[in-house]
Amino acid sequence: MMSYLFPTYARWDVTIKEAKGSWVTDVNDVKYLDFISGIAVCNLGHANEEVSDAVQEQLTKYWHMSNLFHQPIQEEVAKLLVEASDGDAVFFCNSGAEANEAAIKLARKHTGKHKIVTFLQSFHGRTFATMSATGQEKIQQGFGPLLETFQYLTFNNVEALDELGTDVAAIMLEVVQGEGGVVPADKEFIEKIAETCEKIGALLIIDEVQTGIGRTGKPFGYQHFGIKPDIITSAKGLGSGLPVGAMIGHKSLIETFQAGSHGSTFGGNPIAMAAAKVTLEKIFDEDFLNEVNKKSNYLLEKLEHIVGKHPLVNGVRGKGLLIGIECKEQVSPIIDQLREHNFLVLPAGPHVIRLLPPLTVSYEEMDIAVKTIAEVFSKVNDSVGAH
Repeated sequence: MMSYLFPTYARWDVTIKEAKGSWVTDVNDVKYLDFISGIAVCNLGHANEEVSDAVQEQLTKYWHMSNLFHQPIQEEVAKLLVEASDGDAVFFCNSGAEANEAAIKLARKHTGKHKIVTFLQSFHGRTFATMSATGQEKIQQGFGPLLETFQYLTFNNVEALDELGTDVAAIMLEVVQGEGGVVPADKEFIEKIAETCEKIGALLIIDEVQTGIGRTGKPFGYQHFGIKPDIITSAKGLGSGLPVGAMIGHKSLIETFQAGSHGSTFGGNPIAMAAAKVTLEKIFDEDFLNEVNKKSNYLLEKLEHIVGKHPLVNGVRGKGLLIGIECKEQVSPIIDQLREHNFLVLPAGPHVIRLLPPLTVSYEEMDIAVKTIAEVFSKVNDSVGAH
């Protein structure tokens, strides 16, 4: 069948007609257990009723208003983000890439410096600046000269930070590299980055697009490390599936982003804000986050016990409900087989299976997931052995 879309996505042969909680149903009425969650987006599961009610209510009021007008719901959502982080002010946009664009612009304007340090295997987006910030050649190929002001260091290499001088505007990183293989940062590495930023007069930007909004068992992933970033970026899980991004910054940066310095027509759209408000109220609840941590411990332990010792597996790692299974083989065919067993997961690079269940996932659903993974691994092992 001819498509009217650019083929920018390697689409699977699955067409979803409806989704609820941790499950999606395709047009052939096949049900799948979904451990993708829209790539860490539907943190409250698909079609959460309270989010749906809030969106429906806002739809009866107004759908869009220029940011020239005061919109109280923006203030309410910003307050929730500020109270759950070390920031003081929020800029709303539509995606993670846009949030990171805003962070890059703010860092350069505020410091008057241009160089931004990021890390190999990082992922920060696909706009020109965020593609330049991303430490992966495959994302950058074919687009000509990149922005020249990015320097890439090796992730978790403490010594590399000693080379940096005072010409650096900011150091930007993910505390768990999601697309780069589900690689958590070492505590010593994060502490050294914070110390280096202080020493060289650089801002610290934490990209929480995938790790934020409860995904790691805290409101934001950096909170596992006892540091205070200057800028935090967020998106994905922020709107339970509605497009919304946010850059959260320290009060010392407010003077730099005055009227006319940055903007977004749809940033802070009231429909997205209605979804974000309920999402944050539910996820930032202490009892909810405690339960995420319990589920994380349960799932990691079961995976370690049942899958971790499998001859094809190098290890299981992660933070909260962002989990990677590193394999000795390419994982693409394994992911295809898991899908044939009605279980949806993602790769994170060629050798890592990435699990991103909704934060509302049940223990029974986690048991189904582990059992399915074990069954498929055992079949893969038999077929490898047969060769």
